[in-house]
Amino acid sequence: MLLFCKKINFLPKAYNVFYLSDKTYPIINLLKILCYNQTKYMIIKQDNDLCGFEKKNVAMSSIIAAIFLTGSKIVVGVLTGSLGILSEALHSTLDLIAAIITYFAVHIADQPADSSHHYGHGKVESLSALIETALLVVTCAWIIYEAINRLITGNVHIQVTFWSYAVIIVSIVIDFTRSRALLKVAKKHNSQALEADALHFSTDIWSSLVVLLGLVCAQIGWHRADSIAALSVAFIVLGVSYRLGKKAVDTLLDKAPDDLIPLIKKILKECPEVLSYHDLRVRQSGADTFIELSIHFAPNLHISKVHTITENIEYRICSHVKRCSIHIHQEPEDSNHH
Repeated sequence: MLLFCKKINFLPKAYNVFYLSDKTYPIINLLKILCYNQTKYMIIKQDNDLCGFEKKNVAMSSIIAAIFLTGSKIVVGVLTGSLGILSEALHSTLDLIAAIITYFAVHIADQPADSSHHYGHGKVESLSALIETALLVVTCAWIIYEAINRLITGNVHIQVTFWSYAVIIVSIVIDFTRSRALLKVAKKHNSQALEADALHFSTDIWSSLVVLLGLVCAQIGWHRADSIAALSVAFIVLGVSYRLGKKAVDTLLDKAPDDLIPLIKKILKECPEVLSYHDLRVRQSGADTFIELSIHFAPNLHISKVHTITENIEYRICSHVKRCSIHIHQEPEDSNHH
């Protein structure tokens, strides 16, 4: 049984593929399956189109927000000489580059599978997240170097003005709204690229709060606080970078999702007709999940019954995983099987 939960262009038909070897299978059930598959394809196609629109729309809005924040921080940072604000400006510049990469990544990732890419283009999102991680690490290296240099040389005096506070407070508000919007769409459509972008904006919130604390300390005479705040920003970003990079590498190396394996095993255990199973494999590519396994049934079980049981298993798995392709191989149980 092969169930595709999204359109696969290189298959002979746009709807699901199924195999029937029982000549006595009622024609009315065959018509029902055909109608069901065609209807489901139309619904899924509409959902995928909406998914692509929502992902690209939220990614574009992030680009616009990043452009505004980067420009504002650069101007205020240069005028005040605040390393904390300049480090935030560089961080926002990397966020802008990351947002642009994310936009193109979600556009490419949503393209359907073809004759050259049988599993689609979803891993472009993981590659995008890995590039964003590298950009964040470069940012941290510069911030740490500049902060330590200022602390050693003693060149820590900065000019704190109204605009210093204004740009940071506005940045916090925008970062909060953007991170919430990105994370909402990322969870809805299982988008690793948007999740990485959301973490970028979330990191900006904490780093901006640190810089704000540095500005307050600098205004009361403790100017070294600005460089210390910049160092704190760098270590926060490094922590987020590690998480982003690890998740991206795990996906690119086809690491099985920790939460799906127990779920599938639980579903199989709750089906009494399934005597045993083996070769359970799960991999992710962007928003898509691919599942393969072999199931053993009683040898005397009718093929139409096996077909129904397998469809039920597929349906239960798909109810938990929004976009997945499932390949189940049925085998008769025998005494030699271990």
